[in-house]
Amino acid sequence: MITIIVIVLGLIMIIAAFLAIYQKNLVAAVISAGVISLLASILYLLLAAPDVAMTEAAIGSGLTTVVFLYAISKIKKKDGE
Repeated sequence: MITIIVIVLGLIMIIAAFLAIYQKNLVAAVISAGVISLLASILYLLLAAPDVAMTEAAIGSGLTTVVFLYAISKIKKKDGE
């Protein structure tokens, strides 16, 4: 059963990666990258690595996404001025 879940999560991660690459909207691309990281943290949890899963969720999914979105908002404010 775990094998099927790992395969499904891997396929969803690949689809989200293609969405992040080919997305025209930067915010949607950053959110897709965050989804990849969040799914990776779930995958690590299923593979019995809870410390790696927590680190990936906090840094990869949470902090990196927030920093990218903040940077995009600052760039858009500079362009609008």
